[in-house]
Amino acid sequence: MDKFQLDKEFVNKFKDKKVNFGFNGVGELVYYRSYSRLKPNGINEKWYETVERVVNGIYNIQKKHIDENILGWNANKAQISAQEMYVRMFEFKFLPPGRGLFACGSSILDKGVNEAMFNCAFITTKNIDKDFTKPFVFMADMSMCGVGVGFDILGANKVVIKAPNKEKKVFIIPDSREGWVESIKLLIDSYNNYTYTYEFDYSLIRAKGEPIKTFGGIAPGPQPLIDLHLNLRKVLDNRINENITITDITDMMNYIGVCVVSGNIRRSAQIALGDTTDEYLDLKNYDKNPHRSLYGWTSNNSIICDNNTDYTEAAKRTSINGEPGYVFLDNIRKYSRTIDPIDNKDILCMGTNPCSEQSLESEEICNLVETFPANHTSLEDYKRTLKFAYLYGKTVTLLKTRWEETNKVILRNRRIGLSQTGIAQFLENHTLEEYRIWCTEGYNVIQKYDTIYSSWFCIPKSIKTTSIKPSGSVSLLAGATPGMHYPEDKFYIRNIRVPKDSKFSTEYKKAGYLVQEDLVDSSSDVISIPVKVNCRIQSDVSIYQQVLLCSFIQRYWADNQVSCTITFKPEEAKEIKHILEFFKYELKSISFLPKVEGGAYEQMVYESIDENKYNSMMSNIKDVDLTSMSTDSSQELFCDNDSCVLV
Repeated sequence: MDKFQLDKEFVNKFKDKKVNFGFNGVGELVYYRSYSRLKPNGINEKWYETVERVVNGIYNIQKKHIDENILGWNANKAQISAQEMYVRMFEFKFLPPGRGLFACGSSILDKGVNEAMFNCAFITTKNIDKDFTKPFVFMADMSMCGVGVGFDILGANKVVIKAPNKEKKVFIIPDSREGWVESIKLLIDSYNNYTYTYEFDYSLIRAKGEPIKTFGGIAPGPQPLIDLHLNLRKVLDNRINENITITDITDMMNYIGVCVVSGNIRRSAQIALGDTTDEYLDLKNYDKNPHRSLYGWTSNNSIICDNNTDYTEAAKRTSINGEPGYVFLDNIRKYSRTIDPIDNKDILCMGTNPCSEQSLESEEICNLVETFPANHTSLEDYKRTLKFAYLYGKTVTLLKTRWEETNKVILRNRRIGLSQTGIAQFLENHTLEEYRIWCTEGYNVIQKYDTIYSSWFCIPKSIKTTSIKPSGSVSLLAGATPGMHYPEDKFYIRNIRVPKDSKFSTEYKKAGYLVQEDLVDSSSDVISIPVKVNCRIQSDVSIYQQVLLCSFIQRYWADNQVSCTITFKPEEAKEIKHILEFFKYELKSISFLPKVEGGAYEQMVYESIDENKYNSMMSNIKDVDLTSMSTDSSQELFCDNDSCVLV
């Protein structure tokens, strides 16, 4: 099959065009660190080349589908369409998620690892009595492909843990993701099906420090897997001849999370969905369960609520450390946008992704796309961008995974998540009524395009299409505030972590930026970049104003969900219970976080500064030249913010 290629003459027009990366160089640094792949000549891609690779990748997925189903590919129309997608990506009017920027159009997809194009998934433990290993194997496999996974605790008390057969068997673990996952499956299954007591041979696993070619990054060696095996045995051995518990399920999932991120303290890869029992709520009570602080950080823990939930105890805990979060599963199942009538589209929904912007059935996997309303001068221009953002997301649903049940759900639901980011910046220059119109007309035009392109692809319309993701690195590229969230301060330092003594450190130090050794991780440097924003900040917005904005977006834009973390001041903590009571009819999910003053700890991601400090830092800064970089990027895990550890 001939491959689709953007016209080279068209692409070369952008070769020397200035790229408007955001936040005084933050965006450019994040781009080269996370998304710019090495070319065959050993030099990193430039932005115009990354956009070319991604657009070619998307149109090749389309072409493959159209050709294989003999639906009639029109090369001329495709070229015109792809060129417009290119321009809108290049100008930061929309972007794929970070995973798409890294993987789309690369050799990763040629190797069949299509999971690299998806963000998040969910797996229920409800049927653990029918297949004991499946939820844990799914968690391990998807996580090792960089997919963030949610899970529930519905399997508690459904299985009696059995002692393994005393007959021993050696399993030599292949040096691959599949080998690691198979070892996990064999170990867990031995406590249910009385197979063998497995002894694992780790000799084939590549040594710590060796490169991971497919996804980038550095191999952790066998130790994370050795530790996982020991920890899984510990959990299961302590439960012989007893029912598996809420704690056991969560511990096993969390230990898998630790293995995947190799023990580095990074953003959570998981969300646990549970109830209001003391056992579940105490999972994050590290005074009562101090041992869980070593691995409990891998999941955000939330409770599934209904109209009769008593929030008293949970709200008290949330006011202390931000957990649990809250998921209103009945609302998710009943509603698309909350302004629309009940449609029960998601009656099979079992949970959410880790950041809770996507409704998901068990074993469903989702993909997200980012749009930047503030980077548009008119509603008509924004609606035009939505066509290509939609087309990116819908095209990704044409890909298949290695999981049968996952493919069945994708083929049936075709769920996508078109998101908006930089909302605080948009509202600085537009009225709330203007934003309502943009949301409403934008949502309607997405449904129009879904009708048109679903017919062209000869596939079902998407069950749901819109979300608000929390956003992370992708927003930084464009200089946008993340999702619906307000920035920390008007003036702040954004600390970016890079490999120690890398060319990033050298070039930014040469250009006058502050570069220091990471106080926590001696293998990293911290580059400090001064940032100024021109919109309201967190201290300007009350806890109620934030919740009202979340509710507003759920009403007019998101038929999936709005990922929102409501920051609150100490004096606002008492309001959490009342907010949950009053807003439980119109929210699908919500979380809270006590506000920590920027600069409370050294080298925090955000450090608040005053205008004088900002001006002083800016006066020492010169342009940075990263165009001759030769450092391979590492694929981001989960939604946006983490670097790949094992594939």
